[in-house]
Amino acid sequence: MISRLLPALFLLALGLSAAESRPPNIVLILADDLGTAPVAAYGNPYYQTPALDRLAREGTRFDSAYSACPVCSPTRAAIMTGQYPARTRVTDFIAGGNFPHERLLQPEWTKYLALSATTIAEDLRERGYVTALFGKWHLARAYTGPDSVAEGPDRQGFDETFITHKPSKNQDPTKDPHGVAGITERALDFIGRHRDRPFFLYLPHNSIHAPIMAPPQLVEKHRARPGSDRPENNAVIAAMMEILDASVARVVARLEELGLRENTIVIFYSDNGGLLADASQYPLRGGKAQLYEGGIRVPLIVRWPGKIPADRVSSMPVTSVDFLPTLLEFSGKPLPAGRVIDGVSLASHLRGGPAPSREAIYWHYPHYHSAGDGGPASALRAGDWKLIEYHEHTLTGTGRSPELFNLQSDPTESKNIAAAEPARVRELLAKLAAFRAATAAQMPTVNPRHDPIAAKKRKKGGEG
Repeated sequence: MISRLLPALFLLALGLSAAESRPPNIVLILADDLGTAPVAAYGNPYYQTPALDRLAREGTRFDSAYSACPVCSPTRAAIMTGQYPARTRVTDFIAGGNFPHERLLQPEWTKYLALSATTIAEDLRERGYVTALFGKWHLARAYTGPDSVAEGPDRQGFDETFITHKPSKNQDPTKDPHGVAGITERALDFIGRHRDRPFFLYLPHNSIHAPIMAPPQLVEKHRARPGSDRPENNAVIAAMMEILDASVARVVARLEELGLRENTIVIFYSDNGGLLADASQYPLRGGKAQLYEGGIRVPLIVRWPGKIPADRVSSMPVTSVDFLPTLLEFSGKPLPAGRVIDGVSLASHLRGGPAPSREAIYWHYPHYHSAGDGGPASALRAGDWKLIEYHEHTLTGTGRSPELFNLQSDPTESKNIAAAEPARVRELLAKLAAFRAATAAQMPTVNPRHDPIAAKKRKKGGEG
């Protein structure tokens, strides 16, 4: 008994608690297909998200946070590795769509996260963390079944795992179809069992991914509320957000109940923007599978009481590859030299410092998608400038020519000013080309069997 008390007595003599003497716990909550509109802290009062709004008041909210891709698997790989999808070669949702008749052929991309990749879970485990993933993985070569095991999260640094999947359209909406309750219960249990050591808890939810469904009584509650008739407001999504927000509230309450509030970083983020078939992403243009802001602008809220300033809004453009270097710096042991990482650490900025310098953020999506628009494309944001390059135009001279927007003066991307800024377009196209060369990005190729009539009857590319 005395021997067990000695470490605690030593810390007390130094004026430190056990929690203060160890690296911070990390809870990363990832929503699925969630743009900024359904989070009330981003300005839409129709959606009710009190737990997320509280996190924003108690931490930092980013109003220019992006996902690494407009669909899910590439973003998830980027979070895990700190590398852009172009570099990991996980460039589409797994297993992707088949579009044999389009003008371009999609490249032979990697339909799983290679075991040779070093994940943030592996990094943190080496630093003494216990790690867990409860929810959606979607980085193995198969979504379900035996082939989903070889590249599972238990092979990528996670000590405890519980995999969930999106529901079928025929599931009972009253029976936790998206698995929110199951994920939450495991999270609460994990926190309780590992309160005395640093932990990394990754909670990638399936909500609000299609098929959207929620208990009818809850849906009717939101359908009766003012604003439910607007295209950006969907009563079913509002009900799903209420359920997801309640999960966040329970996780945060558990941390506070166990005295872990001040030594736990809580992060809320999403893998891509919302599906336009379910709701408009107003005021942003476009949606999932598109490189317009509605497809890649996502919520990001980070809370660490006493370390990260409260009620702060950052306008720094940030993206998925920034999580790994940021969290490793917060763990007390930054990245080892020589590791190829595309992200920048936000640690100093989150503590209240200036934004780190960054030339640009890049996207590379050389694929077609049933919900997409414009075909395979790359994009970058450099300062206030945003350029989208469509590969059909680059490779064949057809389709959409490059589009240029100034996001400061035109956040809705309503005015393509490429024709008025030819020098800037050339400059940004050169940056995109240099980025693709540096990451060995795979490109689509011209399809010798292009059939425009058959292409109009595209095989459904999946939802990703």
